[in-house]
Amino acid sequence: MAFENADKAKAYWSENIRLMLILLSVWFVVSYGCGILFVEELNTIRLGGFKLGFWFAQQGSIYVFCALIFVYVWLMNKLDRKYGVSED
Repeated sequence: MAFENADKAKAYWSENIRLMLILLSVWFVVSYGCGILFVEELNTIRLGGFKLGFWFAQQGSIYVFCALIFVYVWLMNKLDRKYGVSED
């Protein structure tokens, strides 16, 4: 990955870090918020016979994390193309 100047490289990494922080925040809210903080409210809803709070604590955060990996790859490919450093 070769950048033409240091400003462009700094802007690229700044956007990359911002993107990671946003996606990790989403995962934190889903895993900690839905699995621990809001579990009582979510347990009033059932999903496949299980309380939704239990489902988020056991399965939901893993599914969201896997989905966020694909979102990260897609967004990073867009970011790479924007800065002209894609591997295409």
